[in-house]
Amino acid sequence: MPSITEELGAHPSWDSFFAPINDQILHALENVEKISGEMSPRREETFAAFSSPIEKARVLIIGQDPYPTAGHAHGIAFSVPSRVKPLPKSLNNIFKEYASDLGLPEPVSGDLSSWRDEGVILMNRIFTTRTGESNAHIRMGWEEVSTFVAQQLGQAGAIAILWGNQAQELQHFFTRSLSSPHPSPLSAYKGFFGSKPFTRCNNLLEATAQKPINWTL
Repeated sequence: MPSITEELGAHPSWDSFFAPINDQILHALENVEKISGEMSPRREETFAAFSSPIEKARVLIIGQDPYPTAGHAHGIAFSVPSRVKPLPKSLNNIFKEYASDLGLPEPVSGDLSSWRDEGVILMNRIFTTRTGESNAHIRMGWEEVSTFVAQQLGQAGAIAILWGNQAQELQHFFTRSLSSPHPSPLSAYKGFFGSKPFTRCNNLLEATAQKPINWTL
């Protein structure tokens, strides 16, 4: 029988990691499923950020909450399915910084699954929202789950990339972290552009003889 996190899209290797907070995960799910309206992402994609084996996890990118537009959120923070056009504005800004930082062309597809497969966990502070409404599921229990993930991965030595105020609430769990404003159109020009998160993250990895992330999309 699959665990609750497997039912939500996580790789089975994460079972023991999440076991101490299975009750909190179930509580959060119960809270959001009591509310009328469709949930984004879909229930079976809620933990898709953890669908690669746990031993790969080296970097944690933390955002705020999922895209509210129907069909956009698929459980990987900032990412959208490849069919989605036009891309969300925050993702467009991430790709502008990606091109500037790495000297690569801006990607056409908004699917960031290959970063997850490189060992980058793309997790929102709040795991779900109501389709069509931002921040609909704050204070439903997801904050405790994302705090636990940050605490445990921070203790394991992961590097955190923290975009926005909600993500930066978790900075104290990490000995190595990079912070900047959120890439949304409201804040990207206040320090997200020019922050060079991709090369700076790889510099931190290489400083401890770890393999750098292949960010190429």
